[in-house]
Amino acid sequence: MAQTIPVSPLALPMPELGVVRGIRLGAIAAGIRYKGRTDLVLAEMAPGTTVAGVFTKSKCPGAPVDWCRAILPKGEARALVVNAGNANVFTGQAGRKTCEATAEAAAKLADCSAENVYLASTGVIGEILPAERITSALPALHTALSENGWEDAARGIMTTDTFPKVAVRKATIKGTEVIIQGIAKGSGMIAPDMATMLAFVATDAKLPASVLQTLLSAGIQKTFNCITVDSDTSTSDMVLLFATGAAQNPDIVTTTDVLTDPELADFRTALNVVLHDLALLVIRDGEGITKLMSIKVSGAVSDQSAWRVAMAIGNSPLVKTAVAGEDANWGRVVMAVGKCGEPADRDTLSVSIGGVCIARNGTVVDGYDETPVVAHMKGQEIDIAVDLGLGTGIAQAWSCDLTHGYIDINGSYRS
Repeated sequence: MAQTIPVSPLALPMPELGVVRGIRLGAIAAGIRYKGRTDLVLAEMAPGTTVAGVFTKSKCPGAPVDWCRAILPKGEARALVVNAGNANVFTGQAGRKTCEATAEAAAKLADCSAENVYLASTGVIGEILPAERITSALPALHTALSENGWEDAARGIMTTDTFPKVAVRKATIKGTEVIIQGIAKGSGMIAPDMATMLAFVATDAKLPASVLQTLLSAGIQKTFNCITVDSDTSTSDMVLLFATGAAQNPDIVTTTDVLTDPELADFRTALNVVLHDLALLVIRDGEGITKLMSIKVSGAVSDQSAWRVAMAIGNSPLVKTAVAGEDANWGRVVMAVGKCGEPADRDTLSVSIGGVCIARNGTVVDGYDETPVVAHMKGQEIDIAVDLGLGTGIAQAWSCDLTHGYIDINGSYRS
């Protein structure tokens, strides 16, 4: 029986959702693992929809990841099927056959090729996913699809998530207003090595698949690839971005770098905000979370080095448990910096918590008063800043504390 997990204390209310023209979606309880729980999501996109995607770097990916990677070069999408509760991962030939059967069933409903159907799966690893429960539920689900089905879809992809995750922004392309809206799921097994959970974003903008891919690949680097709950990268991670073209904005003729093209500047900014919002919602729902950690690193030899240092701090069990215990133990931050293998110098290092500089140039600040830092540690959002004093590299990452709640959830995950 599914666990009843209290809603995260850091949950945020769902924003007012919009309509993305050219996409209908919905969810249904298909009984894939649990009874009476929504666990199957279907989205149908208008003909001409382009798509971009990024996928887990795990060497043991799920069959849906392989499926999506294989069809992505076409750059076209007409449908998306996502199931929750039982991941189609480490299931051998049976997993591949489930992908084929699911894609064919959805393609028949959407009147398209199976190679235009994208698949995703989340839940328990290593148990055969019963394809017939998906394929038998799809017709009724397809009949009920709605352009207002975003909240149902967001709830339908949840596993140990305690609240649905949705983000929305509007942008302008050559004078035409477009909308960008997305959903995500993720609570545990969250560590960046691509996307680190499932996220599906759609826009009614008209953009080539190549442009979408460049924007998405760049956008995740400072969003989904900068979050960590527990340092574990899932076998099923993916982020997909669909553009239906229904807004009919003027064509983008990209003669310059997509990432600097002024005609795409507003859209690019809005997309990055949606990705950022979804990524932070995942962290706010970290398993057992009571505190959100924001980690800024500066003074590194490069941005990439700063990122590795930030992630080392965010992944450290000792840092995370200190935060859970509201202990301003800055020595654990120094430990995490020193162990990660990146250039660092004890005698140029500075550490701040809650905006208060605690240590500078290799030693505690003279006259340091811990009182405001102790007060900061009692809050729900903890700010940690480290300056390595070596260069101009900067990075920001987000993590959460590590509590008994995390153990409780994962110790009984399959029950």
